[in-house]
Amino acid sequence: MSKSLFQMYQEELKQIPPCTPQEEKILPDRAKEGDEGARKRLLEGMLYYALELVSGFRNKGIPAADLVQEANMGLILALEAYEEGDFKSQVKESVLRTIRAAIEEQKLERQVEEEVVARVNVLKDISRQMAEDLGREATVEELAEKMKMSVDEIKDIMKLTLDALSVDPAG
Repeated sequence: MSKSLFQMYQEELKQIPPCTPQEEKILPDRAKEGDEGARKRLLEGMLYYALELVSGFRNKGIPAADLVQEANMGLILALEAYEEGDFKSQVKESVLRTIRAAIEEQKLERQVEEEVVARVNVLKDISRQMAEDLGREATVEELAEKMKMSVDEIKDIMKLTLDALSVDPAG
C-alpha cells in the first residue's frame, strides 16, 4: 500500500520535536530580534501544530498537500507579523485565515469555471441554431447581438473553446 504525500509528511514531522511551552514563549521574541536559530527552531517546532490545524479541513475540496502548504504559509506569516503576546494563538489565527482564504479562492475558481462552461455551451447551441436558421455559419457580430454580449466576449469564449479542443490528452 502506497503512502500519500500527507502521510509521508506526518511521518517526517515525527522526527522534529514540537516546541515546548517554554520555547513558545521565548523563541518568538528572539526570532523577532533577528536570531535565525530561534526563527528556524520556532518554525520547525510549530509545523506539527500547523498540521493539526489542517486536519479539520481535509476532504473539503483542497488536496491535503495544498492544505499543508497553506498552513505552513500561515505559520510563516504569523512569525513575520509577530509583535508580542501568545504566539501559538497568533499562529492558529493566521493558519486558519490562510486555509479559509485558499478554500474560498478555490470555490470562486470553480464558480468561474462553471460559468465559462455554461457560456460555451450556450454559445454552441445558439451558433448551431443560427447556422440552421441562416443556412450558414453566424458571424461573430451576429452571435454577439443574439447573446447580448460584446464581440470581444464572444471571441474570448470561442478562443477558450478552441484552446480546450487543442489540448492533447495524451501529451
